[in-house]
Amino acid sequence: MGDLFEFVPSKYYKLKNEEILSSVGKIPLISNSSLNNGVMGFSEMQPLNKGNSITCSDTTCGTDTMFYQKDDFIGYSHVKHLIPNSIMLKKFNKYVASFIISACRTSVSDKYNYGFKYNSEAMNATIIRLPMHNNNIDFEFMETFIAELEAQRITELEAQRIAELEAYLTAAGLKDYKLTAEEEEAYEKFNDNEIIFNGICFKNVFNKIVQGRRLKKEDQQPGEIPFVMSGVTNNGVANYISNPIASFPKNSITVDIFGNTFYRDYNFGAGDDTGVYWNDETIYDKSAMLFFASAMSKATAGKFSYGKKLRSSQSLELKMMLPIRNGEIDYAFMQTFISAIQKLVIKDVVAYSDRKMTATKQAAGM
Repeated sequence: MGDLFEFVPSKYYKLKNEEILSSVGKIPLISNSSLNNGVMGFSEMQPLNKGNSITCSDTTCGTDTMFYQKDDFIGYSHVKHLIPNSIMLKKFNKYVASFIISACRTSVSDKYNYGFKYNSEAMNATIIRLPMHNNNIDFEFMETFIAELEAQRITELEAQRIAELEAYLTAAGLKDYKLTAEEEEAYEKFNDNEIIFNGICFKNVFNKIVQGRRLKKEDQQPGEIPFVMSGVTNNGVANYISNPIASFPKNSITVDIFGNTFYRDYNFGAGDDTGVYWNDETIYDKSAMLFFASAMSKATAGKFSYGKKLRSSQSLELKMMLPIRNGEIDYAFMQTFISAIQKLVIKDVVAYSDRKMTATKQAAGM
């Protein structure tokens, strides 16, 4: 490797970790992480290191932190900058870099550990196998080989994406995401404010409004039961447990102490910071429950916090705005409207996915 690159410490600003993580901008900050191409954050500061090069930490056990850097960047402590020499520079690009990094990882596999780290001397002494033509490094072969691999992977990913999308649309009954005449009418009436809404108390929709039970983290036993607590990460599912505690039925809605609201189409457990809402006499379909969840979320938005927590017993008189027809809740409209929204969302996802795939193909030169 010493015949191909100059190994120098990357140039970096003396920043604390919290300053790096809180930075904003477009200039990548390269750390000794093995994740996200080594990018720890972004900054508005001037880049100190040239791109079209490779970085690698000299404090790790191997090449898991070795990445190609397309753009100019700011380094971090212990990150080495591998700058292509004059012979390499004319032919060096992301494809050649990918080939070299792969060859390097193969060469040093299982040779280093925490007691014998992959430092600058080891990088410099690493011998890699590269394709040759007329006693010269065959850069064209490396570029073509990696480009073809990427193109093949993109094709495979595209086929996988289409198959997964088709399967989801079929399972969700949304194979055809074109709005029906009824769905278009419901959507237009909603946008044109032609639907009458009234406030309906939570207690008049659900005959079961129950607070979950406290279960300390240290008491939670690993299992397959989703355990819901306050928060929005993973829709509030904080863990999977086996404790037979506070089990609630699917087709329920949870509202935590802050008002975060989610529909559950599976059986689950819930902590004491979460209220659960369902009706075991009037079985609402999924569309109605999704509409309820959205209406309940709006009803609680901005009203609760650490200083004013929501408990299910305090929510009985809270009112959600629901469509009314002839003095009754208009379940038919709710079902048609939710179906329309689902189709519109799926349509947007398909369009977004297609745009991303097209952009990926263009970036790969396909």
